[in-house]
Amino acid sequence: MTVTGDARVHRAHQWRGVIEEYRAWLPVSADTKPVTLCEGGTPLIEAQWLSERTRCEVRLKVEGDNPTGSFKDRGMTVAITKAAEAGARAVVCASTGNTSASMAAYAVRARLNPIVLVPHGRIAAGKMAQALMHGAQVIQVRGGFDDCLAIARGLSDDYPVALVNSVNRVRLQGQKTAAFEIVDAIGDAPDVHVMPVGNAGNISAYWLGYTEYARAGAASHSPRLWGFQAEGAAPIVRGAPVPDPETIASAIRVGNPASWDLAVNARDESSGRIDAVTDEQIMQAQRDLASHEGVFVEPGSAAGVAGLVAAADGGELDPGQSVVVTVTGHGLKDIDTALTGRGPVVDDVVDADVRAAARAAGLT
Repeated sequence: MTVTGDARVHRAHQWRGVIEEYRAWLPVSADTKPVTLCEGGTPLIEAQWLSERTRCEVRLKVEGDNPTGSFKDRGMTVAITKAAEAGARAVVCASTGNTSASMAAYAVRARLNPIVLVPHGRIAAGKMAQALMHGAQVIQVRGGFDDCLAIARGLSDDYPVALVNSVNRVRLQGQKTAAFEIVDAIGDAPDVHVMPVGNAGNISAYWLGYTEYARAGAASHSPRLWGFQAEGAAPIVRGAPVPDPETIASAIRVGNPASWDLAVNARDESSGRIDAVTDEQIMQAQRDLASHEGVFVEPGSAAGVAGLVAAADGGELDPGQSVVVTVTGHGLKDIDTALTGRGPVVDDVVDADVRAAARAAGLT
């Protein structure tokens, strides 16, 4: 087949990863060689059911479509690139799961040694499997995420190891590119942007991205940012650290967020809000996304959707607004939680017969 000039014009753009796509907006030089898995460029899809449910124009930014299944890849490409550029030989992170999976993948591409600290017995199996398969040295700590982060900080202070948690602010530089993509896709910032809040780096990064684009004239305004924590892990909402955070949403099970002050600043400057939702609301939102929108997310990712629905039900959301909800991680990260309480995975077992299958499916 001969490819004509017109066909070449319509050829799909090969996404190159967030550093190459937004190099001028990131703390890298022209000579920086990115460590990339072609992260970013994730779908921004119209959410018909949520739009009807809230009477707003709702879109989902589906970050589970990043290479390791979560938004963490955006920041990790920049963090690992800078660590490698600085001559690091090893990197360390504390994680509830997604950071460890992302760090391990990017570290091995850069030929760095990944060291992961996780709370003992409190990390979803899918995320643990990712880190292990990438060859990370996984150390389980008798304590929570905040204990793991304190140890990671100590290791980076006392040993030749680069810390790549979001306390390393280059991570936020990478994560801000999601805001750029949203504006580039719809032509302006939304009225409201909703997301989960755990360690609070992502809401801080989105605010950074939106305000940079607005100052440059690429957007006419910055949106109100709405963040939602799990009720059992809601230190920002309570105004004090939570010593033993507890929620089914392991990705946001954080009692003392590293980016607390930045998140509060993002909330206040955007005239936004940070509130809490229950585990029951989170699990219902996860089910609704899967059954109505065709988007399967891990529990922590559904916190923003739960908060949006609650706000709409409470009359706190003006109809007709443009709303983007970031869903941060893929549902396959934590299938055990998704299947909890559902009974048998497969409801019907039939003989190898068309009519039997038709009866089981309710077609006859």
